[in-house]
Amino acid sequence: MSNWPSTRDANGPMKKSISLLGKQGVQTQDADGIPESDKRFADGARWKIEIPSVEGPSAFKAVLDEAKKRKLTIHRISQGSGIMLQTDDEIKEMVAMGKSENIEVCLFVGPRASWDIGKTPVSASGAVAYPSLRGGDQLRYAVEDVLHAADLGLRSVLVGDIGLLDVLGKARKSGDLPSDFILKTSVALTCNNPATAKLMQDLGASTLNLSTDLSLQQIAAIRAQVDIPVDVYVEAPDDFGGAVRHYEVPDLVRVAAPVYLKFTVRNSPGLYPAGGHIQGVIESTARERVRRAAIGHSMLTRYGFEK
Repeated sequence: MSNWPSTRDANGPMKKSISLLGKQGVQTQDADGIPESDKRFADGARWKIEIPSVEGPSAFKAVLDEAKKRKLTIHRISQGSGIMLQTDDEIKEMVAMGKSENIEVCLFVGPRASWDIGKTPVSASGAVAYPSLRGGDQLRYAVEDVLHAADLGLRSVLVGDIGLLDVLGKARKSGDLPSDFILKTSVALTCNNPATAKLMQDLGASTLNLSTDLSLQQIAAIRAQVDIPVDVYVEAPDDFGGAVRHYEVPDLVRVAAPVYLKFTVRNSPGLYPAGGHIQGVIESTARERVRRAAIGHSMLTRYGFEK
């Protein structure tokens, strides 16, 4: 166990607020007792930063520009509109930018039930079907989308269907996909508990997108079960609950490492499928996600958790 500086300790980095409340006889923390994770990324890091919904090369450039202004290191960008809604040149450009800046580029597999002709995914009870694949044709389209992107140099995809995850995991084992190909589960492919996390890891997931509303205790239970990185939204989009957890960033790192800290923007319009008709919104929200990430990162540096 490392000597991680707890924000809950009376001598820790939040000691002033703890002292103020203590003088008034007010409890300063919720019951915790959650063990610190001693698991790490391959490079030894506890945490990395991901900017989601980076819809195309122009948005990626906006992210890079804003990150440089704020002196913030971005480790991964992801995209939600899908591989199939970008041209080959756009995909190649994003891959090249990622290699140049040492940033992982993760694109969503294009087909999904919510864009098909069926009504269930958009019904009141259909949220669980939203990212899934309907029928053999759509499954084939999804596999084709991944193989096409792999041929263009992409090495990371977002997967929203459990069967597709199994197929792609086996394809990587058999050599039909590169051995370093990253399979990142979508936040829409619900991961709420240790059993589901273990199943997804066994099927080939490289990194798990956790549900946006899990408590620290629930996240810790998943971390105890699996070793692969998890993704946690510090600020979640409105259509996934809209949680805003910036002051929890140190504790999220403490219990969930290795963890990708994700920052989106509440009170903003949906972007999928993205395109030139909303290009201004795509780029402005990309910049604001980086600003939100800088605020989250400041919580780490302020309280001694920067490494």
